[in-house]
Amino acid sequence: MPITVRDLRVPDWPQLWPMLRDMGVGDDPPEAHRLRFAALLTDPRWVLLGATDAGGLIGYAAAQDHGPHLRPGDAHRTVRLHDLYVRADRRRDGVGRSLFTTVHRWAGGRARHLEWQAHHERAAPFYERLGHRGDPCPQPDYPTFLLDLTRTDPASP
Repeated sequence: MPITVRDLRVPDWPQLWPMLRDMGVGDDPPEAHRLRFAALLTDPRWVLLGATDAGGLIGYAAAQDHGPHLRPGDAHRTVRLHDLYVRADRRRDGVGRSLFTTVHRWAGGRARHLEWQAHHERAAPFYERLGHRGDPCPQPDYPTFLLDLTRTDPASP
């Protein structure tokens, strides 16, 4: 089944909500999450992407452009990949790779670095298969990955 990655839209909420719950959400009521999602869709500092197939939404990614720094401007501008999620029944089908490649391209058009953390057992192996290596951070179970976007092509690590 072909995979399409596109910007998420408000009507995607019913299919997105179970994925967000599976990733782990705070104590806010579901309506607060829905309203935050709708607000972020219109925020140009964010990209919210959905991976779809003929059956609907099968994964999503959320990334944020932190904007220029006060002193160096865009020289160290960073995009933070907050979430990359693929439904369990579609993992290892190229969905995560498609989402990551699209985030990488989006970040490359606006920032110097793409940064994220990934659980060392549950998520880091995926990024390692793509050729990336995480560095230790204060949360030992979540290595930090940092890509210099001036040195990488979205099609390769």
